[in-house]
Amino acid sequence: MKVVVAIDSFKGSLSSIEAGNAAKEGIEKACSANVVVKPLADGGEGTTKALVEGLGGVYQTLMVTGPLGLPTKASYGILKDGKTAVMEMAEAAGIFLIKREELNPWKASTTGVGEMIRDAIARGCREFIIGIGGSATTEGGIGMLQAMGYAFYDSEGNILPPVFESLGRIARICGENVPAVLKECRFQIACDVTNPLCGENGAVFVFGPQKGVKPEERKAMDQAMDHYAQKTTEFFGQDYRRNAGAGAAGGLGYAFLSYFPNVWLKSGISIVLEATALEAELRDADVVVTGEGRLDFQTAMGKAPVGVAHLAKKYGCKVVAFAGGVTEDAVKCNEEGIDAFFPIVRGVTTLEEAMNTQNARKNMTLCVEQVFRLL
Repeated sequence: MKVVVAIDSFKGSLSSIEAGNAAKEGIEKACSANVVVKPLADGGEGTTKALVEGLGGVYQTLMVTGPLGLPTKASYGILKDGKTAVMEMAEAAGIFLIKREELNPWKASTTGVGEMIRDAIARGCREFIIGIGGSATTEGGIGMLQAMGYAFYDSEGNILPPVFESLGRIARICGENVPAVLKECRFQIACDVTNPLCGENGAVFVFGPQKGVKPEERKAMDQAMDHYAQKTTEFFGQDYRRNAGAGAAGGLGYAFLSYFPNVWLKSGISIVLEATALEAELRDADVVVTGEGRLDFQTAMGKAPVGVAHLAKKYGCKVVAFAGGVTEDAVKCNEEGIDAFFPIVRGVTTLEEAMNTQNARKNMTLCVEQVFRLL
């Protein structure tokens, strides 16, 4: 029997590979099987760790410009091919880097994201997988673009600072200092939102409030964003402001689409499944094991375990899921290809005890073992 294991991380408890290896141990205690463990993530938090640990790679850590201009430490991964960089924009411009009372959409910048990309290019990377969730910014990616060599000028010829306040004042754009090697690079951007850049469904109106945008500011800020898009369109001759995902991460999706060559905005799970070559392992698999920290109706809406299940059903595999906890509405997962799911917690316990890494690993192994004894 061949079993493929692809479990998302149990956040705060087990990484994807730790959960997968614990499941593998349980399977091998129960039966003789060829068990293949693959990393799993949805393109958001934990994606870099999952791919670096699961595919073999190294971490790179550097000091970058944080969202409010202060130095901050950011890490990204380079996979074992030496050419593929995996990073999360939140490392350099994430909302978790700022205290809630300090959120400032007028000043928060993505400069550090561009600095991470420049660092990876200097190390020889030409393929990029970048998750853009969890941003603290609403500046259309202007900070990242300036770090990459683009310059934005006002009507008097002054270089504008890389913050939202500059968007409505852009008169001219210059790309003379953008490194020529950027044309050789390919960017897969993990983006699971479909919002355009501007308008009532755009970056300012939908995502701005959680980053500090006040209701009375939204209209003027959206107009400034539209001005930035218009100047960008004049510079490149192409208009991406209405593209799905352009409004992601405060307009960072738009910056990638408009200013970078060879860019694809795709669902995070599809990027990860492709990067891990999971489908190749599923072709001759009998059982697929997946899961995440909590299975509920949101899982059924397209989160990582369901992405695995859909792919597994393409090859007629049985799909079993394990989770730290499940809700009543998790039955929706059965409709999405997960044949059966099981909570691994083995008795009355506190959340702290259940999330203890040692306990979670042990519970995973014991639960999986019993299920595979039945199988």
